[in-house]
Amino acid sequence: MDRLPLGLNGTVPNHPRLPVLVARAALPDRTPVQIETHLAHRGWTRAWRNGIHAFHHYHSTAHEVLVIARGQVRVTVGGEGGPPLDLHAGDVLVLPAGTAHRNDGSSADLLVIGAYAGGRDWDLCRPEDTDLEGARARIAQVPDWDTAPVDDPEGG
Repeated sequence: MDRLPLGLNGTVPNHPRLPVLVARAALPDRTPVQIETHLAHRGWTRAWRNGIHAFHHYHSTAHEVLVIARGQVRVTVGGEGGPPLDLHAGDVLVLPAGTAHRNDGSSADLLVIGAYAGGRDWDLCRPEDTDLEGARARIAQVPDWDTAPVDDPEGG
């Protein structure tokens, strides 16, 4: 599992302590229902099915997991100038609260299953429209997840 620590990036808070996690081919050949059931058993609920917004955004009140159920996508994390990630069906992306993400191109058949740690309510923050200090205060109140959405073969 890849770990990408990200710091403050202009008006994007990112998470001050938790890294972005990328688990390649962690949930291959699963249906959307199977993915949602898997996530729910691990405490990641309020699942949705769709794509990823084509603008930088983050959630200041919840940690989010994105599972690529079908297709492929390039996602930039951390805000403008952040690292691009090429994700494919079966890949899992864990975004700690405050971590910006943006769809920078995807296949026509892209299907993403998203969910939130502990079923927390989420907000939608656009860096250019959100008070940074208010967002950082909300991020500090989000508890760590109890169980990661997928096992880390390296531990941690």
